[in-house]
Amino acid sequence: MSATISASRLRMHAKRKRVNAIALTLSLAAMAFGLFWLFWILFETVRLGFDGLNLATFTEMTPPPQAEGGGLANAIFGSIVMVGLATALGTPIGILSGVYLAEYGQKTWLGSTVRFINDILLSAPSIVVGLFIYAVVVARLKSFSGFAGVLALALIVIPVVIRTTENMLSLVPNALREAAYALGTPKWKVILSITLKSARAGVITGILLALARISGETAPLLFTALSNQFWTSSLSEPMASLPVTIFKFAMSPYENWQKLAWAGVFLITMGVLLLNILARVLFKNKH
Repeated sequence: MSATISASRLRMHAKRKRVNAIALTLSLAAMAFGLFWLFWILFETVRLGFDGLNLATFTEMTPPPQAEGGGLANAIFGSIVMVGLATALGTPIGILSGVYLAEYGQKTWLGSTVRFINDILLSAPSIVVGLFIYAVVVARLKSFSGFAGVLALALIVIPVVIRTTENMLSLVPNALREAAYALGTPKWKVILSITLKSARAGVITGILLALARISGETAPLLFTALSNQFWTSSLSEPMASLPVTIFKFAMSPYENWQKLAWAGVFLITMGVLLLNILARVLFKNKH
């Protein structure tokens, strides 16, 4: 009887080892497949993009077709302005909404409604956001503008920050809140001094991830800020940006535009990569 049980266990153990080996092999193969394309993309981006970088890339405006020289100065400036303003506009709204959902609206109808709408915005294609701002702002003002681009990007930032803030605050142990309440601390001060402070690294991580996401968005800007071949610092006019310039130059048959497009791809990839690394470091320090 015992020999039969032992043989059965050995067969079961051997079967589990085979299944485990197959699953591990498939997992490693999938990982290798993904890493292959990732490294290929990064290699081509560095090889073609770095070759197009020079001083003129950062100091000269986008050139006309088949012109000598030219750079991406206006596109770089426009991207920095619109992404920076969109982050500054969307971050406070996202943090305050996330605080409400985590601290006040956990079991209320308003909290459930806001959470549901935020989930829809979080999964909505960015082109839908661009079309919405086009209909609400651009069509009414009858002009593309950097301001409309800022609004479109801010609408992408807000749901990301809301979700991250709510999740990070939910991870703070209730014992910390209860200890503060026991000492007579008002709720608003508990949120500012304890919960938000404890979740600070996670909230900052969410902001950086939102910033990295909107840095490469093209579709919303095509319908809002459009583009501008010349330098402009006015948000009431069409404004150039790196993603739109890359899209326009990469689709063209002109060699100088294609070279600048690869330089723009390199700049935006390195920027997003650095932001993601920074977010990972902050998230690691959190734990």
